[in-house]
Amino acid sequence: MNILQKLQEKYIEEFNNNIPFDEFLLNILVVALLVSLLRWFYIRYGNAISNRRKFSANFLPLALGTLLIIMIVKSSIALSLGLVGALSIVRFRAAIKDPEELTYLFFAIGLGLAGGANQPVLAVVAFFIITLLLFIHKLATSREGFRQEDRMYVNITTDLSELGPITQLLTEVFPYVELKRLDTLDRGLDLSFICKAESMEQLDQVMKKVGALSENTQLSIVDQPDLIV
Repeated sequence: MNILQKLQEKYIEEFNNNIPFDEFLLNILVVALLVSLLRWFYIRYGNAISNRRKFSANFLPLALGTLLIIMIVKSSIALSLGLVGALSIVRFRAAIKDPEELTYLFFAIGLGLAGGANQPVLAVVAFFIITLLLFIHKLATSREGFRQEDRMYVNITTDLSELGPITQLLTEVFPYVELKRLDTLDRGLDLSFICKAESMEQLDQVMKKVGALSENTQLSIVDQPDLIV
């Protein structure tokens, strides 16, 4: 029992000398709270098309793991050199499908770094400033998206050789028509337009009029043209 008590006293004393327990506990609690708020913010205001709730579950272990590594490294130069060698053989092969996912991962890592460096105040201030800027940016881009949500990509392939009748047909129905691409075929044209429609009736009119141009005229309409053009 005396040996066990001496070992416990030795390791506890060494821990307190390198990393005060109260600071360690405070940093963990602050980082955990901030990462939980970051997870909620990402789920609520993120734009990634993947499962944001499932992906954001990685934020907490990532941040706390980073905090632990930094606290260990800063207490010993030998450990820091060994850590560099150990991490050099690690290969992460997780596919990041959206750049936004990567930015939020770096955000979580940054919170862990701040906690590991014993900078809880910096972590709190930086978190609220960054999230505020992200929220403002979200509002600005959302308004722009709402203004453009009625845009469509219209592709017409026809055996007609004249552009005029087709553009006239579209401008008579749609309030906005912009020619983005024109390709000449062996017989006819392949045309790409960006248009805006105000109702389904306009789409129905265009379908009928384009179909009446010729038997070999094909029409394709796709929403969200920024993904295509």
